[in-house]
Amino acid sequence: MLNRVLVFAYGVLSYAVFFATFLYAIGFIGNLVVPVTIDGEPRSPLWQALAIDALLLGVFAIQHSVMARPAFKRRWTKIVPEQAERSTYTLISSLLLIALFAFWEPIGGVIWDVQDPVGRGLLFGLFGFGWALVLLSTFAINHFDLFGLRQVWLYLLGKPYQPLRFVTPGPYNLVRHPLYVGWFFAFWATPTMTVAHLVFALLTTAYILIAIQLEERDLATAHPEYRAYRQRVPMLVPRLSGTSGKPPMTESA
Repeated sequence: MLNRVLVFAYGVLSYAVFFATFLYAIGFIGNLVVPVTIDGEPRSPLWQALAIDALLLGVFAIQHSVMARPAFKRRWTKIVPEQAERSTYTLISSLLLIALFAFWEPIGGVIWDVQDPVGRGLLFGLFGFGWALVLLSTFAINHFDLFGLRQVWLYLLGKPYQPLRFVTPGPYNLVRHPLYVGWFFAFWATPTMTVAHLVFALLTTAYILIAIQLEERDLATAHPEYRAYRQRVPMLVPRLSGTSGKPPMTESA
């Protein structure tokens, strides 16, 4: 019983770290409230700042993708309890994001700067829409399973974990990856696009497009239904006529 309680407490702590990191990321990318944001006065030569920022994003991307692959999970769960695997993934991802926030190097330079109040309001609105879509998409596919809480809760109760079934939640009827669509809005919708922000947006976009290919390969292997779903529903851009299909149960790139 003590082991189950400890695993549950670990899962709750991992989720708390994730959620705090998620909230900080909104301020970091949007230059809102938090003490350290994506923009600021350059502290290092351009080449050094670019190298540091690319390294921080690269380490996060490799961890986030490699640890989500089934082959890695099979080996990893020989070291960590299977019930805590998703919580551990969530915690390590969050800690790497915290490191990114702490060591990010501002670059300076402005690509665009929208001064019109209506335009700025519209872009901030799209920025907020992106974050809301990210959160909504996680709840559509079971937020608590995605971040490990369901696994540790079932373990605490002494119940076996049951993988989630295919369902048909709202945004997944329009595109296969609404969570990533939300990230695109969050990363690109800004009234002031600096060089540092552009580097961040470009590298994260490239990572997401690569990660989608890996994720869809895994989903097609795990769920034969996914192949038909992929034929019916577009990847990122909704069809004007609308569509329907069965979505995947996880966004795990």
